[in-house]
Amino acid sequence: MTTDILTSVQDRILTITFNRPDKKNAITAAMYAAMADAMEDANENDDVRAILFNANGDAFTAGNDLIDFRDNPPRGPETGVARFLRQLVLSRKPLVAAVNGVAVGVGFTMLLHCDIVYMSETAQLQAPFVDLALVPEASSSLLLPARIGQAKAAEIFMLGKRVSAAEADLMGIASQVFPAGDLAAAAQKAAVALSKKAPESLRQTKQLMRGDLDVLSKRMLEESELFGERLKSPELVEAVMAFLQKREPDFG
Repeated sequence: MTTDILTSVQDRILTITFNRPDKKNAITAAMYAAMADAMEDANENDDVRAILFNANGDAFTAGNDLIDFRDNPPRGPETGVARFLRQLVLSRKPLVAAVNGVAVGVGFTMLLHCDIVYMSETAQLQAPFVDLALVPEASSSLLLPARIGQAKAAEIFMLGKRVSAAEADLMGIASQVFPAGDLAAAAQKAAVALSKKAPESLRQTKQLMRGDLDVLSKRMLEESELFGERLKSPELVEAVMAFLQKREPDFG
Protein backbone atom coordinates (compact mmCIF):
# COMPACT_ATOMS: atom_id res chain seq x y z
CA MET A 1 0.00 0.00 0.00
CA THR A 2 1.39 3.40 -0.95
CA THR A 3 0.42 6.84 0.31
CA ASP A 4 1.88 8.40 -2.84
CA ILE A 5 -1.50 7.82 -4.50
CA LEU A 6 -4.63 8.88 -2.64
CA THR A 7 -8.02 7.50 -3.65
CA SER A 8 -11.49 8.36 -2.42
CA VAL A 9 -15.07 7.87 -3.59
CA GLN A 10 -17.54 10.64 -2.84
CA ASP A 11 -20.68 11.77 -4.64
CA ARG A 12 -20.19 8.88 -7.11
CA ILE A 13 -16.77 10.23 -8.14
CA LEU A 14 -13.54 8.27 -7.74
CA THR A 15 -10.78 10.81 -7.15
CA ILE A 16 -7.21 9.64 -7.79
CA THR A 17 -4.62 12.07 -6.46
CA PHE A 18 -0.89 12.09 -7.15
CA ASN A 19 0.54 12.67 -3.67
CA ARG A 20 4.30 12.77 -3.97
CA PRO A 21 4.84 16.53 -4.27
CA ASP A 22 8.44 16.45 -3.00
CA LYS A 23 9.32 14.42 -6.12
CA LYS A 24 7.00 16.35 -8.45
CA ASN A 25 4.69 13.34 -8.29
CA ALA A 26 7.10 11.12 -10.23
CA ILE A 27 5.39 7.75 -10.59
CA THR A 28 6.74 4.53 -9.09
CA ALA A 29 5.67 0.95 -9.78
CA ALA A 30 3.66 0.96 -6.55
CA MET A 31 1.82 4.11 -7.63
CA TYR A 32 0.89 2.58 -10.99
CA ALA A 33 -0.45 -0.50 -9.20
CA ALA A 34 -2.54 1.61 -6.82
CA MET A 35 -4.10 3.56 -9.69
CA ALA A 36 -4.78 0.39 -11.68
CA ASP A 37 -6.46 -1.25 -8.67
CA ALA A 38 -8.68 1.78 -8.11
CA MET A 39 -9.70 2.03 -11.77
CA GLU A 40 -10.39 -1.70 -12.08
CA ASP A 41 -12.65 -1.53 -9.03
CA ALA A 42 -14.41 1.58 -10.33
CA ASN A 43 -15.06 -0.02 -13.70
CA GLU A 44 -17.13 -2.74 -12.00
CA ASN A 45 -18.81 -0.44 -9.48
CA ASP A 46 -22.13 1.01 -10.61
CA ASP A 47 -21.95 3.54 -7.80
CA VAL A 48 -18.92 5.20 -9.41
CA ARG A 49 -20.03 7.39 -12.29
CA ALA A 50 -16.84 9.40 -13.04
CA ILE A 51 -13.10 9.35 -12.32
CA LEU A 52 -11.15 12.50 -11.51
CA PHE A 53 -7.34 12.71 -11.66
CA ASN A 54 -5.64 15.54 -9.78
CA ALA A 55 -2.42 16.21 -7.92
CA ASN A 56 -1.03 17.72 -4.75
CA GLY A 57 1.83 20.19 -5.07
CA ASP A 58 2.89 22.30 -8.03
CA ALA A 59 3.20 19.48 -10.60
CA PHE A 60 0.67 17.07 -12.10
CA THR A 61 3.37 14.43 -12.56
CA ALA A 62 6.94 14.44 -13.78
CA GLY A 63 6.33 11.01 -15.34
CA ASN A 64 8.21 7.87 -14.38
CA ASP A 65 10.54 7.96 -11.39
CA LEU A 66 13.71 7.08 -13.30
CA ILE A 67 15.50 5.46 -10.36
CA ASP A 68 12.49 3.25 -9.59
CA PHE A 69 12.08 2.73 -13.33
CA ARG A 70 15.71 1.53 -13.56
CA ASP A 71 15.37 -0.75 -10.52
CA ASN A 72 11.90 -2.07 -11.42
CA PRO A 73 11.78 -2.17 -15.23
CA PRO A 74 8.15 -2.62 -16.37
CA ARG A 75 8.15 -5.95 -18.15
CA GLY A 76 5.05 -8.08 -18.62
CA PRO A 77 1.29 -7.55 -18.97
CA GLU A 78 0.53 -7.73 -15.25
CA THR A 79 2.86 -5.00 -14.03
CA GLY A 80 1.23 -1.98 -12.44
CA VAL A 81 2.03 0.26 -15.38
CA ALA A 82 0.65 -2.20 -17.95
CA ARG A 83 -2.56 -2.60 -15.97
CA PHE A 84 -2.94 1.17 -15.56
CA LEU A 85 -2.44 1.81 -19.28
CA ARG A 86 -5.02 -0.88 -20.12
CA GLN A 87 -7.51 0.79 -17.81
CA LEU A 88 -7.09 4.08 -19.66
CA VAL A 89 -8.31 2.29 -22.78
CA LEU A 90 -10.93 0.07 -21.16
CA SER A 91 -12.49 2.43 -18.63
CA ARG A 92 -16.23 2.76 -19.21
CA LYS A 93 -16.45 5.72 -16.85
CA PRO A 94 -15.74 9.28 -18.02
CA LEU A 95 -12.25 10.46 -17.08
CA VAL A 96 -11.58 14.03 -15.94
CA ALA A 97 -8.09 15.45 -15.40
CA ALA A 98 -7.09 18.60 -13.52
CA VAL A 99 -3.57 19.40 -14.74
CA ASN A 100 -2.06 21.89 -12.31
CA GLY A 101 1.56 21.99 -13.50
CA VAL A 102 4.06 19.97 -15.50
CA ALA A 103 2.74 16.75 -17.05
CA VAL A 104 5.62 14.70 -18.44
CA GLY A 105 5.66 11.35 -20.24
CA VAL A 106 2.70 9.27 -19.14
CA GLY A 107 1.41 12.37 -17.38
CA PHE A 108 0.93 13.80 -20.86
CA THR A 109 -0.10 10.68 -22.77
CA MET A 110 -2.77 9.68 -20.24
CA LEU A 111 -4.55 12.95 -21.02
CA LEU A 112 -5.23 11.71 -24.55
CA HIS A 113 -7.55 9.11 -22.96
CA CYS A 114 -9.33 11.57 -20.69
CA ASP A 115 -12.71 12.89 -21.74
CA ILE A 116 -12.41 16.28 -20.02
CA VAL A 117 -8.98 17.86 -19.56
CA TYR A 118 -8.79 21.09 -17.59
CA MET A 119 -5.42 22.83 -17.22
CA SER A 120 -4.09 25.68 -15.18
CA GLU A 121 -2.48 28.55 -17.05
CA THR A 122 0.91 27.38 -15.79
CA ALA A 123 0.57 23.78 -16.98
CA GLN A 124 3.20 22.43 -19.37
CA LEU A 125 3.23 19.14 -21.25
CA GLN A 126 6.24 17.17 -22.48
CA ALA A 127 6.75 13.67 -23.90
CA PRO A 128 10.55 13.13 -23.86
CA PHE A 129 10.49 9.47 -24.85
CA VAL A 130 13.08 9.78 -27.62
CA ASP A 131 15.22 11.94 -25.31
CA LEU A 132 15.34 8.91 -23.00
CA ALA A 133 15.96 6.49 -25.90
CA LEU A 134 12.43 5.10 -25.53
CA VAL A 135 9.29 5.12 -27.67
CA PRO A 136 5.84 6.59 -26.92
CA GLU A 137 3.33 4.54 -24.92
CA ALA A 138 -0.37 4.53 -23.96
CA SER A 139 -1.38 4.37 -27.65
CA SER A 140 -0.13 7.94 -27.91
CA SER A 141 1.77 7.24 -31.14
CA LEU A 142 -1.68 6.78 -32.66
CA LEU A 143 -3.75 9.24 -30.63
CA LEU A 144 -1.53 12.32 -30.68
CA PRO A 145 -0.98 12.52 -34.48
CA ALA A 146 -4.70 11.88 -34.95
CA ARG A 147 -5.49 14.75 -32.56
CA ILE A 148 -3.02 17.40 -33.67
CA GLY A 149 -1.46 16.19 -36.93
CA GLN A 150 1.74 14.38 -37.82
CA ALA A 151 4.02 17.43 -38.03
CA LYS A 152 3.13 18.87 -34.62
CA ALA A 153 3.21 15.43 -33.01
CA ALA A 154 6.71 14.87 -34.41
CA GLU A 155 7.94 18.06 -32.73
CA ILE A 156 6.59 16.80 -29.41
CA PHE A 157 7.78 13.20 -29.65
CA MET A 158 10.99 13.54 -31.67
CA LEU A 159 12.26 16.95 -30.53
CA GLY A 160 10.83 16.81 -27.01
CA LYS A 161 8.99 20.11 -27.52
CA ARG A 162 7.26 21.49 -24.42
CA VAL A 163 3.62 22.44 -24.89
CA SER A 164 2.13 25.27 -22.87
CA ALA A 165 -1.44 25.22 -21.60
CA ALA A 166 -2.40 27.83 -24.20
CA GLU A 167 -0.92 25.70 -27.00
CA ALA A 168 -2.62 22.58 -25.63
CA ASP A 169 -5.91 24.45 -25.73
CA LEU A 170 -5.41 25.45 -29.37
CA MET A 171 -4.35 21.90 -30.30
CA GLY A 172 -7.46 20.37 -28.76
CA ILE A 173 -5.55 18.54 -26.03
CA ALA A 174 -7.10 20.71 -23.31
CA SER A 175 -10.83 21.23 -22.90
CA GLN A 176 -10.34 24.56 -21.12
CA VAL A 177 -7.60 26.53 -19.36
CA PHE A 178 -8.20 28.20 -16.00
CA PRO A 179 -6.34 30.45 -13.56
CA ALA A 180 -4.50 28.19 -11.12
CA GLY A 181 -6.82 29.09 -8.27
CA ASP A 182 -9.93 28.09 -10.23
CA LEU A 183 -8.72 24.75 -11.60
CA ALA A 184 -9.68 22.37 -8.80
CA ALA A 185 -13.21 23.72 -8.46
CA ALA A 186 -13.78 23.64 -12.23
CA ALA A 187 -12.63 20.03 -12.53
CA GLN A 188 -14.72 18.97 -9.54
CA LYS A 189 -17.76 20.72 -11.03
CA ALA A 190 -17.29 18.86 -14.32
CA ALA A 191 -16.94 15.50 -12.54
CA VAL A 192 -20.08 16.16 -10.48
CA ALA A 193 -22.00 17.11 -13.64
CA LEU A 194 -20.90 13.89 -15.35
CA SER A 195 -21.88 11.82 -12.31
CA LYS A 196 -25.46 13.06 -12.64
CA LYS A 197 -25.88 12.18 -16.32
CA ALA A 198 -27.67 9.04 -17.52
CA PRO A 199 -24.86 6.48 -17.02
CA GLU A 200 -25.62 4.15 -19.94
CA SER A 201 -26.09 7.06 -22.33
CA LEU A 202 -22.77 8.49 -21.14
CA ARG A 203 -21.02 5.13 -21.53
CA GLN A 204 -22.32 4.65 -25.06
CA THR A 205 -21.41 8.21 -26.04
CA LYS A 206 -17.88 7.70 -24.73
CA GLN A 207 -17.63 4.41 -26.63
CA LEU A 208 -18.77 6.02 -29.89
CA MET A 209 -16.32 8.89 -29.52
CA ARG A 210 -13.43 6.58 -28.66
CA GLY A 211 -13.92 4.37 -31.70
CA ASP A 212 -12.48 0.88 -32.04
CA LEU A 213 -10.83 -0.03 -28.75
CA ASP A 214 -9.20 -3.05 -30.37
CA VAL A 215 -7.20 -0.66 -32.55
CA LEU A 216 -6.04 1.28 -29.49
CA SER A 217 -5.19 -1.92 -27.62
CA LYS A 218 -3.26 -3.28 -30.60
CA ARG A 219 -1.17 -0.10 -30.86
CA MET A 220 -0.56 -0.15 -27.11
CA LEU A 221 0.74 -3.72 -27.40
CA GLU A 222 3.03 -2.77 -30.30
CA GLU A 223 4.37 0.19 -28.30
CA SER A 224 4.85 -2.02 -25.24
CA GLU A 225 6.89 -4.58 -27.15
CA LEU A 226 9.17 -1.92 -28.59
CA PHE A 227 9.35 -0.18 -25.21
CA GLY A 228 10.49 -3.44 -23.62
CA GLU A 229 13.21 -3.83 -26.24
CA ARG A 230 14.36 -0.26 -25.63
CA LEU A 231 14.66 -0.97 -21.90
CA LYS A 232 17.45 -3.44 -22.67
CA SER A 233 19.28 -1.15 -25.11
CA PRO A 234 22.67 0.53 -24.51
CA GLU A 235 21.01 3.77 -25.64
CA LEU A 236 18.61 3.61 -22.70
CA VAL A 237 21.46 3.07 -20.23
CA GLU A 238 23.30 6.09 -21.60
CA ALA A 239 20.18 8.26 -21.66
CA VAL A 240 19.26 7.50 -18.04
CA MET A 241 22.82 7.95 -16.79
CA ALA A 242 23.09 11.26 -18.63
CA PHE A 243 19.80 12.43 -17.12
CA LEU A 244 20.84 11.46 -13.59
CA GLN A 245 24.27 13.07 -14.10
CA LYS A 246 22.67 16.18 -15.63
CA ARG A 247 24.72 16.04 -18.83
CA GLU A 248 24.08 15.63 -22.54
CA PRO A 249 23.86 11.97 -23.62
CA ASP A 250 26.46 10.63 -26.02
CA PHE A 251 24.93 8.14 -28.43
CA GLY A 252 28.10 7.81 -30.49
